[in-house]
Amino acid sequence: MVGGGEGEQLWFLGTLAIIRIPGEPVKGRFSLTEFVFRRHTSPALHMHPQDESYIVADGLVTVQAGHERFDLSPGGAAVIPAAIPQTFRVESETARVLVLSTPAGIERLVRDAAVPACSPTLPPPDAPRPTPEEVALIYRKHACHEVGRRLGPDDGSVRRWPVE
Repeated sequence: MVGGGEGEQLWFLGTLAIIRIPGEPVKGRFSLTEFVFRRHTSPALHMHPQDESYIVADGLVTVQAGHERFDLSPGGAAVIPAAIPQTFRVESETARVLVLSTPAGIERLVRDAAVPACSPTLPPPDAPRPTPEEVALIYRKHACHEVGRRLGPDDGSVRRWPVE
């Protein structure tokens, strides 16, 4: 059990990651990590061996899974099966997203590429972060493969969810 505000707090590549439920106590079946992202945060299009579920708590996030692209607003959720190319882009000033990794594993990648957060906030611009070469090694270690580019601010979405 984890109370509100509890969990391992990390600054991960310009974001705040709070590992709420790591994989270890549940024998690797899943992990749950809360992320706080800045506007236009977008990882490169990538694939990994875990299913990944997004649950948006605050903000607006455009998700791309394979050839499908859609927006998730607060309360919206999506599941992206393992090995499907995926990325996202934060449309709001910030977004808070719960990410369920099944099986566990994404939280280990986050730990390897992060530093302990000094406070439960987005990291300052001068927060330490790995070099691109170090990130590539960490991705390789965790079977995460970049297969395309990030979503830029001008890359539109295909459909809005929920339909307005």
